[in-house]
Amino acid sequence: MSYSEIRDLLAEKGLRVTPQRVIVFETLAQMSNHPTADTLIKKIKESHPNIATGTVYKILDTLVQNGMVEKVTTNEDNMRYDAILEKHHHLYCVDSQRIEDYFDDDLNKFLEDYFKKKKIPGFEIQNIKLQITGNFRDQK
Repeated sequence: MSYSEIRDLLAEKGLRVTPQRVIVFETLAQMSNHPTADTLIKKIKESHPNIATGTVYKILDTLVQNGMVEKVTTNEDNMRYDAILEKHHHLYCVDSQRIEDYFDDDLNKFLEDYFKKKKIPGFEIQNIKLQITGNFRDQK
């Protein structure tokens, strides 16, 4: 995602465009491994050593609250972050804790149709996201 696209996205959400917000979002969008905040901070500090850790945490919270980033929780309760907002699911490897994105339009349609028919009393579904747990055979 380009600087101007990130800037426009921040502005669309009514957020002030700051260099720190752009750096955090850009770095997260480039990392496809659903990093923890600490992993993201390490990566950011490689090129921006003066950015404060607290600033990154605050920016992540702001991005989550404004629907620009999603939190992904692992089986070990580690909080990870995901900048891909198009509908997808996650493949979670128990052995390595690796998370891969899984895109499947047929599965999305099946789940949407199923829950339209199978209404859950007193509950309004906003999003359906599966985390499929197992082990990758080709550990990267």
